[in-house]
Order: sequence, then C-alpha cells, then structure tokens
Amino acid sequence: MQKNELKMNNKDKNGILQNIPSGIVVFLVALPLCMGIALASGAPPLAGIISGIIGGIVVGALSTSHISVSGPAAGLTAIVLGGITDLGSFELFLVAGFIAGILQIILGFLRAGSVSSYFPNNVIEGMLAGIGLIIIIKQLPYAFGIDESTATAGGTIVQQFLNSISPGVVIVTAVSLAILLLWEKVAVLKKIKLLPGALVAVLAGITLSEIFKGTSLAIPTSQFVAIATPDTLAEYKNLIVFPDFSGFLNYKVWILGATIAVIASIETLLCIEATDRIDPYKRIADSNVELKAQGIGNIVSSLIGGLPITSVIVRSSTNVNAGATKKYSAIVHGILLLVSVMAIPHLLNRIPLGTLAAVLLIVGYKLASPAKIKHVWQKGKFQFIPFVVTFVCVLVFDLLIGVIVGLAVAILFLLLGNMKRAYYLSREELNDAQVVRIDLAEEVSFLNKAAIKKTLKNIKAKSKVIINARKSSYISGDILELIEEFTNFRAKEDDIEVVLVGFKKIDYSSLDQQPQRVEVKYRRTI
Repeated sequence: MQKNELKMNNKDKNGILQNIPSGIVVFLVALPLCMGIALASGAPPLAGIISGIIGGIVVGALSTSHISVSGPAAGLTAIVLGGITDLGSFELFLVAGFIAGILQIILGFLRAGSVSSYFPNNVIEGMLAGIGLIIIIKQLPYAFGIDESTATAGGTIVQQFLNSISPGVVIVTAVSLAILLLWEKVAVLKKIKLLPGALVAVLAGITLSEIFKGTSLAIPTSQFVAIATPDTLAEYKNLIVFPDFSGFLNYKVWILGATIAVIASIETLLCIEATDRIDPYKRIADSNVELKAQGIGNIVSSLIGGLPITSVIVRSSTNVNAGATKKYSAIVHGILLLVSVMAIPHLLNRIPLGTLAAVLLIVGYKLASPAKIKHVWQKGKFQFIPFVVTFVCVLVFDLLIGVIVGLAVAILFLLLGNMKRAYYLSREELNDAQVVRIDLAEEVSFLNKAAIKKTLKNIKAKSKVIINARKSSYISGDILELIEEFTNFRAKEDDIEVVLVGFKKIDYSSLDQQPQRVEVKYRRTI
C-alpha cells in the first residue's frame, strides 16, 4: 500500500490530486452536519456552512495537521444556543466568536497547547455524553415535525403532542435513521466511499418530500432548510451577517467569548491528539500552531456570519477512512461547500429538517451511548462519579460549569486516591495482624501523609512493622520525619519492632539528591 502511495506521489508531488476524492467524501458528510449543527444551535443554516467553508479553507491551510478537518462542532451547540438566547441577537453572538478567536491566538502564543493532557478522560467523556443527550433532546421536535407556533391547544399534554406531529416528517426521519444505521452495519455499503450514508439519507428525504406533496403526508414549509437564494451579486452580499461591535464592551459578550475559546480549544486539542493517533504516517501536529490557526479561523468566520470552529473528530476520521494523506483534502471539502452554497441553494432548501435531525440523533447517540456509560462504570467509582457529575452539570447548567465541576470532583478523587495509595490499613485489619508490612509507592508526597500517619497510629503494641521503600524514588521530608518519629518514640513506648527495608542513604526530599544518611536511631535495616 505504501509503495503504491509513493508511486502516486512521484507523479503528484504535492499530493493534490491524490486527496481530491477524500475531500469529496468529507464534503458529502460535512454538508448535512454543518446545516444540522446550525439548526441545533439556533443559528441560520447558512452560518453552519460558512464555518465549514472557513474551517476547510482557512484553518485547513494554516494547520500543521495533515488529516484533521475543522468546522462547526456538535460540542458547542449548547453554548451557541444559550449564547444567542442570552445576548438576544446573532450579531452580538458573532462578537463573542470574534473575541474567542483572539483569545485562542493568545493561547497559542502562550504555548497552552499541552493543556488537554491535564483533563481526565472521564471528565471529557462526561462532557461529551452530556452534549450528546442535549443534541438528542433538541432534535426531537424536528424529528417529529413539531412546530410550536401551530401546535394545537387544549386536551392533555399527550393529545397536544400527538396533534402537533407531522406524519410526513416522522416517516422521513424514520427512513433517514434506517438508512444511516444500515450504512453503518452493512459492510458492503460502508465500503462505498463516494456514497456516504448521510448523503443517501438526504437524497431519500428530498425524494419522499416530493412524493408527499399534495397528500395528507405533505411536509409543512417550516420543516425544510431555509437558505436564502439570491440571484445577483448584491443579493449575495446582503446574505452575510456582520457582528454588532457596539456590544464589544458588554461583559456578557466577553464571558461568552472566553467560554467559547476554552471549550473550542479543549475540543480541538483532544481531536488533534486523536487524529495524530489514527494518522497512517504517525505525524504529530503542533498543538500551539493549531490554536493559532483555529483562532484565525474563528475571527474570519465571525466577521462573515459563521459559527465557532473546532477540529472535529467525525469529519477527521472520515477523512482518514477516505484515504486522505495531506491537508489538501480538508481544503477541497471547504471549496466544495462554498460552491454548493453559491450554485445549488435551491436544492439545499428542499432538504427536510427531519433528515438533518436524524443525522444529529445518530451523532448524539454515539456521544451518549449506553456502551460508553457502561465502559466508564466498569472502571470503578473513582472514574464513574466524576463522569456522572460532569454529565449532570452539563445538562443542568452548561458545558463550562459542567467541566469545571467535573474537574474539581476528579481532582478530589485523585487526592483521595493518592492519600491512600502509598499505604493505608484500617484498624480492623491491623488488629488481626502480628506483622504489618507497609510497601511505599514509587513517589510518596505530603498528600500521602494522612494515610500513613493513620496506619502507624493504629498499629497495636508488641507487633512487628516492616516499612518497604525499595520501589520509592522520592519520599517527602514530611514522610521521612513521620517514620523517624514513630520509630524513635511510639515504637519504643509500645514495644513495636520496626524493620526498614530499602531506604536509601540519601535525602529523598532533596532535589539534587545529594547523599545524606537518614538518621533513625531505633531500627533494624534489611
């Protein structure tokens, strides 16, 4: 395989031709996702396509990742929806996106790209699961064709719900879901690279909506994509929504901008780590350059009415599976998005919202699937509780609060684990033991002091204690002092025999590790 690729590269030194097919595949997947994410975010569908164009062309050109694809992200839908609602206008929201871009560039220059390494996986998984459930909840009205403005009043809640359902939309959604699931389960269909399930679902939705016209299953006009269809260059210019910079000093705009910058940067860095691992050539992208590229992309996107941009794992993995080898694939997908919105807006307006809802329901389910929740559960309570806390807080509050609270809980459990990891025995365990063996961890810091102190305190009189430090490369001075005091005072008083094993004749707490003897007067050493 690599030989064939090398031969192709000799004829196509830049790799442009080689990456056009994969760019087409990513475009076919990205088109419904861009519009669907905009729909879920409470923004115009065109805003999602604009961010996809900028993510492909601008970020794709500036990024050091050869296979990552950027665009509007499902992970930001809750923030975007809440931000537009809170600020009262999409124009003010664009200012927040502009600020987020500036902050991301600053983060890039501050070399904050390594920050993703410090976020526990269980917190990130909890965040993604929360996002997934939010996406599902937000898409249900579109999946059933419910229009709140025309919903029937009176009767029970169930009756109101049934009366407001559009049967045609339900059929379109069901067929779209069936196609998407079929394309994932059937191996033969998955191998058809140029015909992704999302595109087939879109075509099926358009076909069914045409068949239903003039019947009782006819889909209401409000249940279709609504992109303006200009005929002149002047009308095209009028489509672009510009940010309202009169709100630049609004503190809510800055808080929202900072929130977008943090969450978008984290999601991007996590995606870059994932794409580096699936890159067939194992190339490593510069995470700090990526932050700068994303920042520039968000500035440009916000200036012309687009949604916030991140690197996105769904399109990136699609890019790899389609055979992409260089960044030209992402750029090609951005160019094709631009051509589609310029040349075929009438066709895009024939796409039922139920089809896009089906695409996003699958995305939401993958993020919050029972299998993922079960996987975290099997890791134990120290992993599962921070996951659940993050998940619930994202649902109840928002992404930023959810991640902050989840991170705080994860750190708390980490501290508790560290305090017990060095060694801890309960009073009941110690009462049954004539010989107590304490095996110290590789690194024993002040965080372990409470656990060791409690264990030493509970050791009964006239017993034997073996403290093993053979695996320890670092022992805090606090711990050494604690062991010394126990050996020289408590052990003498209660006739406890102390045997120290593997203690080095150095000061473990010294950074330069200069040889010094640890003075312990009452001991036997092995």
